[in-house]
Amino acid sequence: MSQVLHTPPPAPVPPAAEDDLPALAARHGLTVSGARPTLPGYVRELWARRHFILAFSRAKLTAQYSQAKLGQLWQVATPLLNAAVYFFIFGLLLGARKGIPSDIYVPFLVTGVFVFTFTQSSVLAGVRAISGNLGLVRALHFPRAALPVSFALQQLQQLLFSMVVLVVVVMAFGSMPALSWLLVIPALLLQFVFNTGLALLFARLGSSTPDLAQLMPFVLRTWMYASGVMFSIPAMLADKDVPPWLADVLQWNPAAVYMDLVRFAMIDDYGSSYLPPHVWAFAAGWALLAGVIGFIYFWKAEETYGRG
Repeated sequence: MSQVLHTPPPAPVPPAAEDDLPALAARHGLTVSGARPTLPGYVRELWARRHFILAFSRAKLTAQYSQAKLGQLWQVATPLLNAAVYFFIFGLLLGARKGIPSDIYVPFLVTGVFVFTFTQSSVLAGVRAISGNLGLVRALHFPRAALPVSFALQQLQQLLFSMVVLVVVVMAFGSMPALSWLLVIPALLLQFVFNTGLALLFARLGSSTPDLAQLMPFVLRTWMYASGVMFSIPAMLADKDVPPWLADVLQWNPAAVYMDLVRFAMIDDYGSSYLPPHVWAFAAGWALLAGVIGFIYFWKAEETYGRG
C-alpha cells in the first residue's frame, strides 16, 4: 500500500509592519514623491533650471501689459506717473523738498520711486509666486524656488527699462555720465539679492496664507513712506522731537540704503554727506541676510508646495 506524502502549504508571509515600509521602499529603490533634496542638491537643481527661470521671467514680463494698447511702454510709464503724483503732493503741496536742493529734487524723487518699486514689485510677485501658479506647481517637477526667483528677475528686467528714463531725467537736471555711475551696478545687484530673498520668504508665507496678498500693499506703502522715497530722512527729522536712534533706523533700513546708493552714484549734488555711515556694508549685509534666510526658509517647505 503506497503512502501519500502531503507537503504542508507555506506559511503566509505577514504583511510588512508599518514601521518597516520605509525600509521596504528603500530596498526596492522607491523614494518619496516630491521629497525635499539636500540644500546643496537643491542649489544644483535650481542652477540646472536657470534657462527655464530666465525664459519664464521674460515671458511674464512680455505678457504683463499684452492687453494694453501702449504695451511695454507701461513698464516705464507707471513708475514715472507715480513719481509725478508724488512730486505734486509731496514736493509742491507738503514741502517735502526740505534739505534737498531744488534742482536735484526731481531726479532724487524719480530715483527713489524707481528703486523702491523694484523691491515693492518683487515682494508682491513673490507672495503670489506659488499660490498663483498652482497648476504649474502640481503638473511639473522642478525646484519651486525657480518661481519666486524668476519673478524677482522679471522685476529687475523691468527696472532696467526704467533706468533708461531715469538716465534721461538725471541728465536733464544737469548730472552727466561719470565713473560714479558704475556704482549703480553693484548697488542694484545687492538689491536684487535682497529682493530675491524677500520674494522667497513671502512666497512660502503666501502659499499657506493667501490673504497675505491682500495685506502686503498696506505694509509696503507704510514701508515706502518710512524710507525717504519723497524726502530726505535726516532733513525731515532734524527739527522734530524724536530720539536720535529713530533717524538711524530709518536711514539704515534696506529700502533707504539702496535708494541712497543709486542717488549717490547718479546725482552729482547728492554727495556722501547724505549717506549714513558704512552704507555699503549695510547694503551687503541686508542682501546676505535676506538672501540666505529667505532661501533656506523657502527650501524647508519644498515638500508642501502645491499640496492640499
